[in-house]
Amino acid sequence: MRRIIPLLFLSIAPFVSRAQETVQLSLQDCIDYALKNSAAAKNARLDVALQKAQNAEVTGQTLPQISAEGKYTRFIDVQQQFLPSTFLNPNAPFEWVPFAFSPKQMSQGAINASQLLFNGSLFVALQARNTLMLLAEQNADMKAEDIRYNVQKAYTGLLIARRQKGLMNSSIGLLRNTTRDLEVTYENGLIEKIEVNRMQVQLSNLQSDSMGLNSMIEVSEKMLKFTMGMDLNTPIVLTDDNMIDNTDAASAILLREENYESRLSYQLANTALKLQQYDLKRYRFEGIPTLAAFGSAGYNRAGDKITDLTNKPYPGFSLVGLQLNVPIFDGLQRRNRVKAAKLKVEKAENDLENAKLGIDFQTKSARVTLSNAIQTVESRKRTMDLANSVLDLSKKKYQAGVGSNQDVVLAQSDYLQAQNNYFSALQSVFNAQADLQKSLGLLK
Repeated sequence: MRRIIPLLFLSIAPFVSRAQETVQLSLQDCIDYALKNSAAAKNARLDVALQKAQNAEVTGQTLPQISAEGKYTRFIDVQQQFLPSTFLNPNAPFEWVPFAFSPKQMSQGAINASQLLFNGSLFVALQARNTLMLLAEQNADMKAEDIRYNVQKAYTGLLIARRQKGLMNSSIGLLRNTTRDLEVTYENGLIEKIEVNRMQVQLSNLQSDSMGLNSMIEVSEKMLKFTMGMDLNTPIVLTDDNMIDNTDAASAILLREENYESRLSYQLANTALKLQQYDLKRYRFEGIPTLAAFGSAGYNRAGDKITDLTNKPYPGFSLVGLQLNVPIFDGLQRRNRVKAAKLKVEKAENDLENAKLGIDFQTKSARVTLSNAIQTVESRKRTMDLANSVLDLSKKKYQAGVGSNQDVVLAQSDYLQAQNNYFSALQSVFNAQADLQKSLGLLK
């Protein structure tokens, strides 16, 4: 037993160490992983495969339909019919005599085949196959676009939170050193206790904010992994940290022009309109006669004993034919289906026009939001830099003995507020950038 335990540990050790490996991910890595592993992406691929199977089912209706059937019957009490006695013996007195027409044992077998020659509504369904396939693929593309959108927002949000955490840690370190210096100064009797207390309160507040930011970073990281379909316990490192250092990419998107054809929502609305038009055509074709060919071949065997079914000769049969169905009157059902289909076509046309209006609104709103966000982040960046300069000057004046501790505390508070405002604006920029990319159909 003692020898088995080390061997068991050695056998699972590679998997344990592999599970603890840190995964380095760029934004594109995260998107590629999500498109392969997220539940939404998997279901989208299944929907495309499902539509292929349904199209094949429709195609199968145009192929020959062949079936075989067999039947065995054993009568416990054979049903009898009544015949006049004179039917069997003209000289016999008249009476009704029961007579069995069927033997006790019977078996039958047949092969049946049919081939549809013409069915207008089915032929319309065959024409609609490619459009149905296109709709499934466009729905899959729409889900992929949503995945890219969600991953991009989660990725940039986590980057910004981690960058904010790094600056906050630096501020905590500087504030902690300042607090220690004040405590030494107080112990030497050069300042009052209240000045130390002010700095300690500032440090305590900043440490509390840091704890809250840690929780937000943890939630943001798990949200990114969840969106990707990744194990939530996998440690990750984001490698595209520099992408949040400037807003040039966001500014460049403002110059892109909109195009309805590039938007998946417009493509879906257009495809839905085509399908409704096919539906209208299908219901109209229901009034056309249908024609099918059929054939059948088989045998019948019978006898009073089970052995008669195999020993005695049996009669066979075969037939072929054509079946023509001509609709005459169906209670105006087809007429009402055509009427309903026309109304659905009109609705689909309205949806297509509304999709254009929606694209215009989303694009213009996203442009305004992104433009304002870029201006705001630039302004808040200047404010943060200015607040940092004021903080440095306050510290130097205090260290030189020409400034007060309260000035340092206020400058520190202003700098932290400017920091929070800047990162909030930066998050708005990247959210608005993702919105505009989506409205322009660029997330492909």
